[in-house]
Amino acid sequence: MRYGRIFLAAAWLLGSQTLRADSDDTPSLRLQELEQRVRQLEARDASSLHTLSPASESPRPAAGPTGFSLSSADGLFRLRLGGYAHADARFFANDDANQFNDTFLIRRVRLILEGQLGEPISFFFMPDFSGGSSRIQDAYVNFALFPRVNLRVGRTKAPVGLERSQSLSTTLFSESGFTTLLTPSYDEGLMLFGSANTGAWEYAIGIFNGAPDGESVETDSNDGKDVAARFAISPFKNGEHTALRGLLLGIGASYGKQEGSAKNSGLPSYSTSGQNKFFTYRTSESGEPTPRADGDHTRIAPHLYFAAGPIGLLAEYILSQQEVKLGNKAATSLKNTAWQTSASWVLTGETPSLKGVTPLKPFNASRAQWGALELKARAGKLTIDDDTFSGGYADPSKSASSANAIGTGLNWYLSRNAKIAMDLEQTVFDGGAPDGADRPDEQVAIARVQIAF
Repeated sequence: MRYGRIFLAAAWLLGSQTLRADSDDTPSLRLQELEQRVRQLEARDASSLHTLSPASESPRPAAGPTGFSLSSADGLFRLRLGGYAHADARFFANDDANQFNDTFLIRRVRLILEGQLGEPISFFFMPDFSGGSSRIQDAYVNFALFPRVNLRVGRTKAPVGLERSQSLSTTLFSESGFTTLLTPSYDEGLMLFGSANTGAWEYAIGIFNGAPDGESVETDSNDGKDVAARFAISPFKNGEHTALRGLLLGIGASYGKQEGSAKNSGLPSYSTSGQNKFFTYRTSESGEPTPRADGDHTRIAPHLYFAAGPIGLLAEYILSQQEVKLGNKAATSLKNTAWQTSASWVLTGETPSLKGVTPLKPFNASRAQWGALELKARAGKLTIDDDTFSGGYADPSKSASSANAIGTGLNWYLSRNAKIAMDLEQTVFDGGAPDGADRPDEQVAIARVQIAF
């Protein structure tokens, strides 16, 4: 580059000399002038580079199906805004006693703010604004320690159940199945997680405050802590057995010691898809003692998922065993179990996944494109330990000893960001009504309009 500049300077100088034929410059003076011109060219190039540098380092805004983002030129610093919202209509059939209210409701409104702070640090923050109040769901920071080892600190889902691990915008049915009722929801703690072989296996293990079945906690009510872990493998994901590439096998578990109190029993209640409680532990009546968690709490949750062509299948089982104390009696270990199986068939040919369905032809009526249609069905059962009733921990005239549910429906994916869902589900109960009778069946229709980005 320097020789090129000298050549240009020399040409300029010679040209100028032809205009000054009467000049008496010596060769040494001409050489000095040539060197001065080279220095001027170099200074101009440096100034140009300095001018272009800030533009090349300016932030890069972007917008698309995954939300709105702003990132540095090198990609090491990034901020993304996303979220999802669920608008529901819930109607009950066979409700002559008017026990349940038909209603329209905003089920969820959640904003997502996530970002990258240099190469090893990222964060995720998700508040919920539905129900006339605001509360924090996810709020954590990730540290990438090694290629397969990441540390998460903050509030997140405890790694136990498969359906629980999904985003609520990608589950097959609008409301979770019975197995998810026995898994903890959001909790605070520390978690190590990672994956390898393009996701052929993944793991998560952490220590948390400890939450009752199906519930979230914000602070710990006792000194006990839960250890929760989940391991999953997709053995054929990178192999030649294409028919089995969509197979995932996994198991989750948790263990901890929990102690309830008179103000906070540490015990759960269970509800149907229509969000009606069908089981609760006894509450205080006439000064009588109430049951409370008192000792070991163990969960075991094997599960699988399989997708091939347009067919998807999810199967999950969970056992939740909690030591419960009533008054001065010794604590009793109560075992509640649940299972569910769900299947789907995408009529338009797309392959389902745990992240939902992305239509090959997003909805556009002018182009005769209608998105993706998915038929779905689900069956499940939740069973309460018999000792719960015989030991006086629950009232059989108010709480059912089991619930059996079967449902079907249709999902219409207009695009990657919009879905309309229709669910029909019937739940049959054992017990739960006065005089030992069975609680009336629940028949509910749930329609949902969803946006997610």
